[in-house]
Amino acid sequence: MSIELTYVDITRAAEVVARELPATPLQAHPLLDLALRERGIAADVVIKHEHVLPTGSFKVRGGVHLAATLTEPERAHGLVTCSTGNHAQSVAYGARLAGVRATVVMPGTAPAVKRDAVAALGAEVLVRGASLGEAAEAARAHAASSGGSFICPTDPRIVLGHATAYGELFGQAAAAGTPLDAVLVPIGSGTGAAGACLVRDALAPGCRIIGVQSAAAPAGWQSWRSGRIEQAPSTTRASGLATTTGYELTQRLLRGRLDDFLLVTDDDIDTAARLLASRAHTLAEGAGAAALAGLIASGPGARGLVAVMCTGANASADEIARLAAA
Repeated sequence: MSIELTYVDITRAAEVVARELPATPLQAHPLLDLALRERGIAADVVIKHEHVLPTGSFKVRGGVHLAATLTEPERAHGLVTCSTGNHAQSVAYGARLAGVRATVVMPGTAPAVKRDAVAALGAEVLVRGASLGEAAEAARAHAASSGGSFICPTDPRIVLGHATAYGELFGQAAAAGTPLDAVLVPIGSGTGAAGACLVRDALAPGCRIIGVQSAAAPAGWQSWRSGRIEQAPSTTRASGLATTTGYELTQRLLRGRLDDFLLVTDDDIDTAARLLASRAHTLAEGAGAAALAGLIASGPGARGLVAVMCTGANASADEIARLAAA
């Protein structure tokens, strides 16, 4: 069944999310601008600091909206989902808000800090499989055997919650009298980019939305280019981007709306994370730094006022160690 999401749906979700979460800052960072100009990038850059939200990621918006829209069977039998970390924390956070049980299946590659964070929010954590795809299969099987409701990372209620970040973003830019020329968004499952496109279409049709994904986890990029759902191995170090398949709902929303889709290397992402830490006082995990990596990869072609989404701060010990590398 085709599911249609509209800007009106997003504004309703925004009312729900705003009751639980504060708006996140949209800031310029002169030192970062200087570093980018040294690399030949003349665009004026503002960072949307989604990493300051309670779980350290924009994805908590989805969990908050989910919590307010649960069905009676979901409340009665609990929730089951799969994730490498930030979606897991989002569902755990939402389940705690709603007072329902949550079980999260995570692959063995998920960082320990993210597994611990999910458990700290009260969810049961099951480690299954070596990839997100294998964890997803295990999660669906667990939901079927336990009676719990499987919550897909691209559940429409999740997408609508994530989209509220972009209503904020475009509203902040409009209030400052500085319309955006482009927004760069990291893509794992594609929920953030899908939400960005829906909001842009309603509020700022002249703004370009550019997705960024790790070349070591290219399933979403391949799906977007081919027009069909594709699978691909994931070997990326950026756990928040470590998807192994395209997702039907988000790919359908991105098709014909997303203006460009860039692949960057994991080393590019590390470089961007280092710049955020040293020039913007911002600790970002790999997925949170990917949008800036995409801007750097764009080179001199980037122009005008560009918003870069810093989507997550849940850096692993290995990621933090790499920040100090030359």
